[in-house]
Amino acid sequence: MNFSPSEKIKELGLELPPAPPPAGVYRPVLVVDNFLYVSGQGPVLSDGSLIKGRVGDDMEIEAGKLAARQVGLTMLSTIQTHFGSLDKIKRVVKVLGMVNCGPDFGQQPLVINGFSELFAEVFGKDNGIGVRSAVGMILPNGIPVEIEAMFELH
Repeated sequence: MNFSPSEKIKELGLELPPAPPPAGVYRPVLVVDNFLYVSGQGPVLSDGSLIKGRVGDDMEIEAGKLAARQVGLTMLSTIQTHFGSLDKIKRVVKVLGMVNCGPDFGQQPLVINGFSELFAEVFGKDNGIGVRSAVGMILPNGIPVEIEAMFELH
């Protein structure tokens, strides 16, 4: 049976955190033609607080992967809050995953898999997996992961 993204979220029992307010001068989401762009999202918990840590230093890879999954839940919440419906999304097009880590850490793709695996669950493997980059850098507020994405709309 095929489920819409919103039905799949209910079926999986996923809890979306509150959508974070913009942390600067930018739009959380923007529609251009048939594409939805989502600004960089961090790992917001259900109480509105942020997961913090630096992967490979004070955070293990598996915890970083869980933080990336939480970023995915945050992004779903942001889309729902600012765009209105997850069911208008046809597919994931592009994901940029940024991992807070030191220069010797090289497992950024494994961390960002937490996000990609969630979106494959919610949108299906054909539509939930797009092209992707995973890079290391210093991130604001000590968050371990920040992800931005682009989606094609129905």
